Amino acid sequence: MRLFFAFPLALAASLPIVAGAQGLVIPRCPPPRLDMPIVECLPMRQQVVRTRSDVTVELRDRVLRYEVEERFVNRGGLIGEADYLFPLPNGAAFRDLKLSIDGQMVAGETMNANEARRIYEEIVRRQRDPALVEWMGHGLLRTRIFPIQPGEERRVIVRFESVAPREGDAVRVDYFAGRRESGGWRRELESDIGAAQQGDASRLPPRDSRATFTLTYRAGGELGEAYSPTHELDVERDGQVRRVSIRGGSPDATVLVALRRSLAASVAVLPNAARGEQGFALITVTPPSELAQNRTPRDVTFVLDVSGSMSGRKLEQAKAAGRRLLQTLTDRDRFRLIDFSTDVRSFRDDFVFATEANVRAAIRYLDDLEAVGSTNISGALEEALRETGGARREGEDRLPLILFMTDGAPTVGERDPASIAARASRLRGDARVFSFGLGADVNVGLIEQLALEGRGTAAFVRPDENVERSVELLATRLRQPLLTNVRVTVDGDVHLSRAYPAGPMDIFAGQDLVLLARYDGSGQANVVVQGRANGRDVRWSTLRNFPAEERENAFVPRLWATQRIGWLVAEKRRNGGSSEIDDEIRRLGERYGIPTEFTSYLVQEPARVADIQRMRRGDPSVSVGSIGGRAMNAAPTSAPAPAAVFESGRKAAAQRDAKSLAAAESIDAFADAHVKRAGSRLFKQDGDRWTDVGMKSGLPVYKVKAYSRTYFALLEKLPVLREAFAVGDRVTVAGRSAVIEVVDDARELNDSEIQTIVAKW
Repeated sequence: MRLFFAFPLALAASLPIVAGAQGLVIPRCPPPRLDMPIVECLPMRQQVVRTRSDVTVELRDRVLRYEVEERFVNRGGLIGEADYLFPLPNGAAFRDLKLSIDGQMVAGETMNANEARRIYEEIVRRQRDPALVEWMGHGLLRTRIFPIQPGEERRVIVRFESVAPREGDAVRVDYFAGRRESGGWRRELESDIGAAQQGDASRLPPRDSRATFTLTYRAGGELGEAYSPTHELDVERDGQVRRVSIRGGSPDATVLVALRRSLAASVAVLPNAARGEQGFALITVTPPSELAQNRTPRDVTFVLDVSGSMSGRKLEQAKAAGRRLLQTLTDRDRFRLIDFSTDVRSFRDDFVFATEANVRAAIRYLDDLEAVGSTNISGALEEALRETGGARREGEDRLPLILFMTDGAPTVGERDPASIAARASRLRGDARVFSFGLGADVNVGLIEQLALEGRGTAAFVRPDENVERSVELLATRLRQPLLTNVRVTVDGDVHLSRAYPAGPMDIFAGQDLVLLARYDGSGQANVVVQGRANGRDVRWSTLRNFPAEERENAFVPRLWATQRIGWLVAEKRRNGGSSEIDDEIRRLGERYGIPTEFTSYLVQEPARVADIQRMRRGDPSVSVGSIGGRAMNAAPTSAPAPAAVFESGRKAAAQRDAKSLAAAESIDAFADAHVKRAGSRLFKQDGDRWTDVGMKSGLPVYKVKAYSRTYFALLEKLPVLREAFAVGDRVTVAGRSAVIEVVDDARELNDSEIQTIVAKW
């Protein structure tokens, strides 16, 4: 068993630190045998598959200690073998790296940079696998896993250490899981098998594997709580020990652990910027723990629709949601309960403190409610927003919160949604309004507008979903206000624009404020955070860098675009559409691969494919005309059904709330087989070629032979191309003023031509 580490050191100085990456398994075909036809040998190259990958990281003394354990199984019927390739991070402590295969520790050998570079490029060329290109420039570990008997499992454990980089007032932990597992040889193999077996690839074993990522560290001292801009986190607390696991969404994980500062908030900025264009910034503000000691008390109003359509399961769940909401109140909080149908009623005429006696009485009031009558939304909102006596004690700040729930459109009183929303806006004052629309009959525009103008959120709950759970999640989040009326600005030569969420914001205990924005200018600038905490003004100023060009954090533009689309869709529903709004929604959807009403190729393709298959089977209900007439990029020509409007509002609300890559990914109901995303770019398949949808016409096109000297030279000078080239062997990618077309054969470009491409990129 031979093991070597290939370190392309010539590239290391220009590359960012990458904290880790999942290994790549490339099964091998045994030497040819006269008694084994090639068609029998080919499937063996794919029988060794990864079944799981578990990554554990310990953060201690600013050092990250990684242990990556991966398991592989031979799912074929013959003895299998494979190469295992693992990209090591630049700056890792190689002296502590150990490799264990089946319980046996194996040593490795090092070589000079030129030899390592030659071997690395040879591996890429020989395997014809773009997945390796994505990792170009990092140290590469390679070993043979051989032999593996049928059904046998091999275990690989890789241990290494690296210094945790600082990201503003946080330390950063990254792990990039390999998503493109041996795509090149897989395509080649499927092609060969298809030719030999008339397209029957049913014998190919599945390649899916389970992956986990867990970070452990001791909170206290300088380390605070963890936050991820890419994933939702599950956090287990055992005293000061934090065990953080990611869940859902993209396999590429970034976790930030706040560094505590006694007098200032923790502010982290993740920028992404292309040369000559506006930059993108994800700004995370974590308030200091001292604010939790004196939180702002709340005035909570729960407004519940009890019209006839709420009868049955919906009303029972809504009552349960109200009970859960009451249980989140403390004796410093006050509350009101308002129920409405044709008439509007309330538990008390004014706010009452959340004493045990008052909460018990309110629960009895909820239990006695019955669903009957019409839907008087305007009357309920006016009562909820009415200035009540004693709403404030002298010198006291209280945060007014309104949770408004309905399953229908207004049928009594004012019935025009625009007039209702305008009236609510005039009466709202400082109240934050959080609206819940239940079922497809709700007026989506009204629910959205109440939340947008009320500095809250809109939630749309399907009939088969749990209303209680939705309210419980929100109530838990709103439990402890730390900082209200928060504004984030930047002093100096950097200016923020189109920031989301827009306007003043609130920060609650256990949460961070996440702001996504575009920025003009570059360089060091002060990020200023201002707000109110328990009746006093607070202000922090932190120096951060906004670079003119930054290739890392490629997920930030897509997160920003996701929220921008949600805002545009709500704006269109509120004030009517325009060609400018439609064009921007279309451009953002196509550029960043976000399904919208105009990027319909992402959501209509399955139906077209199904129609084609039915037509081939001779289904008389489907014709060529009906298939061809389904425009791929056209907006609907008829009024959408209520269910479609409801789902549109639901998606727009989710887009406005998407603060992590995982949340943005979950909004995409369908990932088209003919569309691929690479960083912030989107590629559309045309035959055997993948083309950058952001490509502008009229730009000079430079043809580059795949895996040639020119190909690797461009990757060295433009590392941003790694993700794009990893899409496939034939790819067209657009820069600012040039286009690169990767082809099977082209002349080598000279150094001057390569430098021209770099300058235009």
